[in-house]
Amino acid sequence: MRQVPRDLLQAILDAASRGGSSDFDLNRNVVLPPNRPLREAAVLVPVIETDRGFQLILTKRASHLKHHPGQIAFPGGKRDAEDDTLVTTALREAQEEIGLLRDNVEVLGQIPPHETVTGFTMTPVLGLVRAEFVPNPEQGEVAEVFRVPLAHVLDIERYQVQSRSWRGVERNYYTVPFGPYYIWGATARVLRRMADGLNNAH
Repeated sequence: MRQVPRDLLQAILDAASRGGSSDFDLNRNVVLPPNRPLREAAVLVPVIETDRGFQLILTKRASHLKHHPGQIAFPGGKRDAEDDTLVTTALREAQEEIGLLRDNVEVLGQIPPHETVTGFTMTPVLGLVRAEFVPNPEQGEVAEVFRVPLAHVLDIERYQVQSRSWRGVERNYYTVPFGPYYIWGATARVLRRMADGLNNAH
């Protein structure tokens, strides 16, 4: 494996760690209650080096799920009582959802939490996948596991702001489409923070 661009990954982490984000970032007219209850969750942002360059591993959620059905997402989920840290949550969920063994991930750092419209405070954990693996999608949870070139999601020019009605209110959000995959919502917002971090570092 070639030398990992630690300066690039560290720049992303440093800049993205300057503050949290929210599904409501592009909707300044939304006033959130200060003491709203939020459930803890964590996701793994898995990056792997291939002969085609660095790629990001993502999932397409099953269409029948209660939260974010059919959407593109990082592997992850809510924190269980036995999880000692949110890093543990992210690694456990990635192993359960896509068959990525914990020992095959080098944790590079955490990005501050992202608040979702479904009431979660979601902590992204950036991880480098040490070696190739065969994805094993969790039946009933994950419809597909696929990869996107890291360069694609780090390119600010790829992003668009779109909108749709949510609970009777027009909601704006980022999208970063890739082929047949419509990446939007919380996933696109976290990736946009990473892209902004890289752009600000140069």
